[in-house]
Amino acid sequence: MNPLLLLDYAGVAVFAATGALAASRKQMDVVSFVFLASVTGIGGGTFRDLILDVPVFWVLDHAYVLVCAAVAILVFLGAPRLESRYRVLLWLDAVGMSAYSALGAAKGLAATGSPVVAIVMGMLTATFGGILRDLLAGEPSVLLRPEIYVTAAMAGAAVFTVTDAAGLSDLASALLGFAAAFIVRGGALRFGWSIPAYRGRPGRRPEDIP
Repeated sequence: MNPLLLLDYAGVAVFAATGALAASRKQMDVVSFVFLASVTGIGGGTFRDLILDVPVFWVLDHAYVLVCAAVAILVFLGAPRLESRYRVLLWLDAVGMSAYSALGAAKGLAATGSPVVAIVMGMLTATFGGILRDLLAGEPSVLLRPEIYVTAAMAGAAVFTVTDAAGLSDLASALLGFAAAFIVRGGALRFGWSIPAYRGRPGRRPEDIP
């Protein structure tokens, strides 16, 4: 099997696990586990394919949905054994985001040939599933956490795009992109790395505007 395809399945599985963990924190039923795992696992890739106007990947290969369902059931059975599910969720999200930043860039580059589109697609693929998960589960959005997140996805997508242009194989570029994103996001989780935030005057409330 193509190594990139295996990495793609792994990314879907890890992201699906974060969706199922979010469902466990809200004490949902098994059907909700499967739904949230599937939305998280395939949401980013679906958004990417719709923007690129290419066939949606899981419609062509139903195995992706089956992977999400299997992971959801495993988490449903095993989540109570995890003492800190939110911490596990964040680290698994870092792994899934890192994989998807490179794979999304690869698919964007293959579809358009544009490095700019490749980086944007890597960022969207890597972050959209997690955004949907947090929105549906009522969890604090990963985008609102102080640590670096989207920047890590951009780093992974950029490293893939640059190394691919330099002539490295798709697999080598994907692994380097994954490593770059995970180092940045992992460092953010471990050491609290962040980018300076906006410090200006906060916006006025609508009712205060004349």
